[in-house]
Amino acid sequence: MTPEEIVARLIYRDGLMLIIDKPIGYAVHKGPKGGESLEDYFGALRFGLPRSPALAHRLDRDTSGCLVLGRHRKALATLGKLFKDGRVGKTYWAVVEGGPADDEGRIDLPLGKRDDTRGWWMKVDSDGQPAVTTWRVMGRCSLFTVSADVSNTEADPALGDARAAGGSPPPIRDANGGEGPEVGGAETEHKRPPTPNPSPPLASARGGRGTDPSRSDNVEQSRDRPASLTWLALEPLTGRTHQLRVHCSAMGWPIVGDTIYGDAPRTGGPGLHLHAREVVVPLYKNKEPVRATAPVPLHMQDRLYACGWKGEVFTLVD
Repeated sequence: MTPEEIVARLIYRDGLMLIIDKPIGYAVHKGPKGGESLEDYFGALRFGLPRSPALAHRLDRDTSGCLVLGRHRKALATLGKLFKDGRVGKTYWAVVEGGPADDEGRIDLPLGKRDDTRGWWMKVDSDGQPAVTTWRVMGRCSLFTVSADVSNTEADPALGDARAAGGSPPPIRDANGGEGPEVGGAETEHKRPPTPNPSPPLASARGGRGTDPSRSDNVEQSRDRPASLTWLALEPLTGRTHQLRVHCSAMGWPIVGDTIYGDAPRTGGPGLHLHAREVVVPLYKNKEPVRATAPVPLHMQDRLYACGWKGEVFTLVD
């Protein structure tokens, strides 16, 4: 990623807060082993302020979508309290294998650490911390077949290049360059029919509570086998590590592309189909909450189209 690319991912900007569209495959901050992270590029988001913005919350490496940044210390303190008190609305879109029979519901399953040596692996644990998720079905697909030949990008080389990079659709830059959510300029439509060979192999459909994260990488994947999918809108009412991923897996419908709590292969899989679609931040006392929506990333589009998604029109700000 370049400084220009992270600026192009700006969804919302005002004097206190930025919201960017996080791409799949990037850690938001450096881990114990170092390596590239989004924080490395926050200097490009200063927009005249003396300090770089900082994270107001976190998203997993393989989760895409709305990421909120505070522009200075006072703003970060305010945002941090809003997130801690559960006042920030968060809606995630996910595509899951199989799916629930009902159209909406609530998951109330406490979570605890699965392994002390890997503190971020979680499990359902009656002695763990409370964790609550509500869900709503947005669409269903009874049969979705992934061909063994998943490399057909001849019909759309740009889509293939973006998929190879794990990216989202190219953002739209408006002309007004102003502060706040008012986005001027012409809108550009990002609608794309499903590609002839909807890329990478889908993990085999199954029930159960997820596979052992210590399993071998050589999991036999089912190619060319039809699978049912469900498109869900998920709202975490608590903020536990991997909450949505563990809850979906525990219900018997793991998220497509989940290499820890599902059956997706460690390499060459479809990518985690979990996207932070919208945040609603009540930042100002006498104003409506700030509402921001992140465009659907390319790696999720084929399965969402199969589940009834119609595409979208979106704009980003300078």
